[in-house]
Amino acid sequence: MANCSRRRLLHLAGLAALLSTRSRTVGAQTYPVRLVRLIVGFPAGGPNDTLARLMGQWLSGRLGAPFVVENRPGGSGNIATAAVARAPPDGYTLLLVGPANAINASIHASFDIDFMRDIAPVVGITREPLVMMVHPSVPACTVAEFMDYAKANAGTVKMASTGWGSSPHLCGELFKMMTGIDLAVVQYAGGGPALGELIGGKAQVMFEPMSAAIDSIRAGQLRALAVTTALRSRALPEVPTMGESVPGYEASAVTGIGAPKKTSAEIVETLNREINAAFADPQMKARLAATGGTPLAGSPAEFGKVMAQEVEKWAKVVKLSGAKPN
Repeated sequence: MANCSRRRLLHLAGLAALLSTRSRTVGAQTYPVRLVRLIVGFPAGGPNDTLARLMGQWLSGRLGAPFVVENRPGGSGNIATAAVARAPPDGYTLLLVGPANAINASIHASFDIDFMRDIAPVVGITREPLVMMVHPSVPACTVAEFMDYAKANAGTVKMASTGWGSSPHLCGELFKMMTGIDLAVVQYAGGGPALGELIGGKAQVMFEPMSAAIDSIRAGQLRALAVTTALRSRALPEVPTMGESVPGYEASAVTGIGAPKKTSAEIVETLNREINAAFADPQMKARLAATGGTPLAGSPAEFGKVMAQEVEKWAKVVKLSGAKPN
């Protein structure tokens, strides 16, 4: 009788363990079971917003729950980052990570949210070049010709910028630092106004993400001189890299997905796997290529390493340029 009781207890214990394992597995498989918010720190219509909506649509279709983009502009993206960092780590509040996050780590050093500490890397989306472009009235078709023009008109050539400490601003500052060119930086309240002033001829040069600049370039409203990435862009293959004229110059707009720290590894892995799957889908590959970016596939750890490198890179530019927050 004692042996029978012991066997029964062992059977019940094994059954309980099996049910517990199955419960955990089902819980992981059923994420998400309700609406997921993907927070973007900039207004609708910009490069980050465009990528967020592409990824939201993809994830909604793959995981069977709505992924809704929520725009929370302000503070150069810090408002959105803080909202995600303070959200429950349950996978239902995510962050569209962009170049502002890497820059803000040094330019807003007193901010109480630390991006690298408080946001868990999930997956990269794209690495997008910025384009150095000029108004057609500028007598330069190459970076070298522009440098000669700027030296002959030192301090009077206007560089349109989308705000102090923005990616376009710091790409321009990096160019100034590496060439010794003196440009008059004019700040505007966002990419739209700055681009409009350049098209109107009130500024002569600008650095802008490919996705925002390519239509104006293709329409002949602006002339592209270089892309800022190490490799030429498939979207504008005839445009040389900046490094071909300014050796060592490289800059890009890195985007991805982040989550609150302590989000479970299972949820992070689910999101990472499904977004990486987008890079193998022909339609999604074409839609991402249309933005001018290159897919940034990889693990959460690999994306975290990329962002750490971006933080380190832009900290040096911020320090040397003396860039301040808006």
